[in-house]
Amino acid sequence: MYIGIDLGTSSVKMILTDSDQNIIATASSGLTVQSPKDGYSEQNPKEWVNATMECFESLKSQKPMEFCETISIGISGHMHGATLVDKNGEVIRPCILWNDTRSHEECIEFENQGIDVRSISGNITMPGFTAPKINWIKKHESENFSKIFKVLLPKDYLRFYLTGEYFSEMSDASGTLWLDIKKREWSENLLSCSFLEVKHMPKLVEGNEEAGILKNKFKEKFNFKNNVTIVGGAGDNAAAAAGMGITEQNQSFISLGTSGVFFTPTQNFLSNTGDAVHSFCHCLPNKWHLMSVMLSASNCLDWVCSITNTSISEALTNVEKYFSDTNDLSNSSFFLPYLSGERTPHNDPYIRGSFHSMKTTTNATNLQYAVIEGISFGILDGVNSILKVNNNFEKIFMVGGGSKSKFWIELLASLLNRKLSVCEQSEFGAALGVARLAMYVDKNIDTKENIIKEINVSKSFNPNEDKIDLLLKRYNIWRDIYSSNKKIASNLLA
Repeated sequence: MYIGIDLGTSSVKMILTDSDQNIIATASSGLTVQSPKDGYSEQNPKEWVNATMECFESLKSQKPMEFCETISIGISGHMHGATLVDKNGEVIRPCILWNDTRSHEECIEFENQGIDVRSISGNITMPGFTAPKINWIKKHESENFSKIFKVLLPKDYLRFYLTGEYFSEMSDASGTLWLDIKKREWSENLLSCSFLEVKHMPKLVEGNEEAGILKNKFKEKFNFKNNVTIVGGAGDNAAAAAGMGITEQNQSFISLGTSGVFFTPTQNFLSNTGDAVHSFCHCLPNKWHLMSVMLSASNCLDWVCSITNTSISEALTNVEKYFSDTNDLSNSSFFLPYLSGERTPHNDPYIRGSFHSMKTTTNATNLQYAVIEGISFGILDGVNSILKVNNNFEKIFMVGGGSKSKFWIELLASLLNRKLSVCEQSEFGAALGVARLAMYVDKNIDTKENIIKEINVSKSFNPNEDKIDLLLKRYNIWRDIYSSNKKIASNLLA
């Protein structure tokens, strides 16, 4: 038996799987996020621990015999969080999360220290990453900075709590800005930009390698029969990719969730910092991945449905009919889906959402269509940014809440001019991914090559040839609208 733990921003999810990767029990426990000031986002690591213990208890109560046979555990976690630990292993302050934007000034300072940050890290310095958060702490909380013994990512603090050992792995460490992505090791030069040394970092392993043994007190508490190994695990998107079986360079996935993600593995280190593409290590040895991220995707649809007092299903039905009329489409409004700024390709914290070319005939359905189209244009922006450095991907799998809409997938297929395949949905995808990684340390499994399996496809969609040219024409206009808005965006927020 194997356990996969997914430490998310809003909850801890946990699964128990057997040797055939059947999920035989699931559990979840909610978390809260604190925002002490505008732009601040923090979490108390004690919540991670308490939620994890609750999930262990739940799995044990559901399948007591199977649970006690657990051999190994994998942990996935939300990336970039700065969890500071002192020499006694105590948490110094609440964890600063991935969506915290307080360190925007420190990002500039981090890159202006005479070190080529982008070529080593493969990434642009953004407030979401771990490094500028530490620079902010040094400047504004010097007493806390002086206490730092280790800087841990959220899942790696949870591992420390469970094992007493300091480990991280390549995919999650890629999001700190302190990792030499090509060499897959901590960079002394990058760490020096945050006034840290390698001694402040956990030891690095690959995602499928051993990274500690569960403490005896937890083994006894939960009646585990084995000495339970905890593997390196993965950052959330790499874990989800492992759960879908996406580890080869001809594969990719688009996630239409709260944020919009395009993810594709590579066989070598590649980067495109000019378009704010994320270049990270994958969670398996000798594999990397590229990832574009748009900050607002399906939450834009939630927003427009809320203000037009329409359910999402109702809006999608109306919009599908609207899309079929070429005249309506040609005269439709435009929407910039930047409700909270944007990452790929703009790295623009100032830009915000806006409608354009509204008329007296503009109605709720038109606005809803403009929002879905604008999100789709943002996905295309990300795909095009990655195509500049890598065009090896052929298969594109669709996941996330937006992928449940047949109309939306058909629109995206036409816009991208590629076949898109919708996968079987599972809210436990990341947990399954790290449970798979945990299987690699089971000495009873002779053939490790078959552990990562490609996800099942429920349906595929081909481009609508009649719509491609019109959509691309509108996409080019939409890009011009962003360029014009960029010039005044910072003034609007002043």
